Formats: sequence, structure tokens, C-alpha cells
Amino acid sequence: MKHIVTKEWLASQLHREDVRIIDCRFYLDDPVRGLKEYVQAHLPGAFYFDLEKDLSAKIEKHGGRHPLPNIDEFVEKLSAAGIHSNTTVVAYDDQFGAMAARFWWMLRYLGHEHVYVLDGGFSSWKQAGYPLSQDVPIYPRVSFKGNVQPHLLATIEEVREAVQNGGAILIDSRERKRYLGIEEPIDYKAGHIPGARNVFWKEGLTEEGNWKSPEEQKKRFSFLSPEQPVIVYCGSGVTACANVLALSEAGFPNVRLYVGSWSDWISYDENPIQTGE
Repeated sequence: MKHIVTKEWLASQLHREDVRIIDCRFYLDDPVRGLKEYVQAHLPGAFYFDLEKDLSAKIEKHGGRHPLPNIDEFVEKLSAAGIHSNTTVVAYDDQFGAMAARFWWMLRYLGHEHVYVLDGGFSSWKQAGYPLSQDVPIYPRVSFKGNVQPHLLATIEEVREAVQNGGAILIDSRERKRYLGIEEPIDYKAGHIPGARNVFWKEGLTEEGNWKSPEEQKKRFSFLSPEQPVIVYCGSGVTACANVLALSEAGFPNVRLYVGSWSDWISYDENPIQTGE
């Protein structure tokens, strides 16, 4: 796989000074739980990046529930973690890869190619008996040089253009009930962006929490043609990253993330909403 590494591979790389491991465990219903679990035990040498404090900006009227953080501040945090252009970075979580995929996408957005997601996450690593640590690492600060890749990001204007005139296919990564507008446990409006296709992000993983093969991912998106422009969204731009990763594994080259996602879309009263199929 292009963007996913196994626990066996990572275990063999723990001695390398040019490898950084990022713990992204986070629970939306308990924002401090991930950090507590990190303090109790984490992969050796792992830094903790918090979804809401490190991987997101503060919520405003528009931008969704997890808008992108200030890029300069995020770059400084990467530099403090000893990450530079030649560093191999591996992110993991315990949420089927969703939080780790957000970190993966953000580094890709900043032009960093050597970033991966750990297959199976923390629980798989622990169950296999690989080493854990309570030590918080300290590495010399380096200078991370970000090179923003705007073609990986879809603006709300581009999403509106896709709704009105087509061109790009919209993929809604949320559960079916939320897509249909039958159930909405988080956001204040139910439904989906008109014309979007529903491909639930968790279907990209096995029941055991491992990522499906590139061939299986390609079957999930068999309605797409290889060069077709794709815009992916979810509730707030987090779990959609798992579908972005899956699409990349499947070989689709023209995929953008709508970071604000559904929570941003509904913040504009003039934006249309669709329910049902």
C-alpha cells in the first residue's frame, strides 16, 4: 500500500532517527480522553497531536466544526516535533484510522510525501505485544518547510459549482442515516449536499480495523472514472480524510477534501439541502 504501513514494519523502524510517530487518538464525546490514554501508554517515541487543539482552528460562524488550523502554528508544532522534509512520519489512532488520516492529509496538504497511517492502530499494536512507553520524547527542533498544495483542498465556491453545474463528483462519507437525513446526532440540520453520493468511510476497513486492499477500495468507488474530479466531505472534515486516503490507495489522482464539510455547508442559509436518495 502507498500510504499505510504495518505494525511489523514500524516495529522494525523504531531505532531510526529519521522516523517520527504521531499519536492522534481522540474521542469526540470526550475530548480529553485521547491525551489521558497517551499519558498512560503510547508507541515508543510518539508525540501527541490533539484533533481540536493541534489539527483544527477554533470554531467560527463558517468553516465547520474542525476548520484547518493556522498553517504557521501547525508548521511550528511539526518543527518542534523534529519533523523536516526528509522525516518519515507515521500517524496512528484508535478510531479506525480517521484521526490519523486527518493528520496524514494535513501533511500531504503541506507537501510532505513521507507520511503514513499505521494499519490497525494502537489496539492492534498493543495486542501484538509490541513495546509501549510512557516517556514523552524530546527531539531537537528542526525547520519544517511547508509547501501548500491548494489542489488538494476544495473551497465552498468549488462545492457550489459542483452542485450547480456538475464537473466534480461529491462523495458524502457519513453513515447512511445521516446522509439520508433520517438521523442527525451532531449537526443542527439533516440531509446532504444535493447530488452527493454516499460512501461510508468505515466501509474502507475490515471488521478487525485493518485497511482494505487497493483493489477492494477501487470496488467501493467503481462508479467513478479514474480521472474524474472528486470532492469528499463528511460532517467536519475528519472522517472524510479516510475516504481521501482510500481513493488515493485505489489510484484516483484528482481528489480534493472539503474541509468544512456538512457543518460548514449548513452554516450558509442559502445553500440547498437534499434528503432521501
